[in-house]
Amino acid sequence: PTFSLAQVRAFHHAFSTNDCSRNVYIKKNGFTLHRNPIAQSTDGARTKIGFSEGRHAWEVWWEGPLGTVAVIGIATKRAAMQCQGYVALLGSDDQSWGWNLVDNNLLHNGEVNGSFPQCNNAPKYQIGERIRVILDMEDKTLAFERGYEFLGVAFRGLPKVCLYPAVSAVYGNTEVTLVYLGKPLDG
Repeated sequence: PTFSLAQVRAFHHAFSTNDCSRNVYIKKNGFTLHRNPIAQSTDGARTKIGFSEGRHAWEVWWEGPLGTVAVIGIATKRAAMQCQGYVALLGSDDQSWGWNLVDNNLLHNGEVNGSFPQCNNAPKYQIGERIRVILDMEDKTLAFERGYEFLGVAFRGLPKVCLYPAVSAVYGNTEVTLVYLGKPLDG
């Protein structure tokens, strides 16, 4: 089979099989994480490549139940990718920033930084719905889109360090797919 440049680039930026919880595995396609049914564990994964400059976009979607906590966002290399209990692992320390799709909370440094998107009765995430994540290392912001609707900037003042696309999940046998898109189309 022949692959487009975009497919090759996306695979280059896919989940790292060496940088994830021992309770998950990356499927053969390279883009989908499968969380094994392990009790009282929260499990995450980072991509192979992180960013310290430029503007980058990727899509994330859940292909199985969210469970009680399902977080998408970014993490440094120092952020933990596994912990005890069912918690918002991404955003649990100062090394990661996350959006919990279950309760619409933004998380960083172990604290809730408000709800997102910032509108009344924000719709809950639906399984299979693609969320576009936009990391702008020049403006030091992380923003999200859903179905071509810009939801707004979730985090500002990100540090000038290497940040990796990441997810954390708790539900047994759930699957999460992440595909790198390249530069955002809006410029």
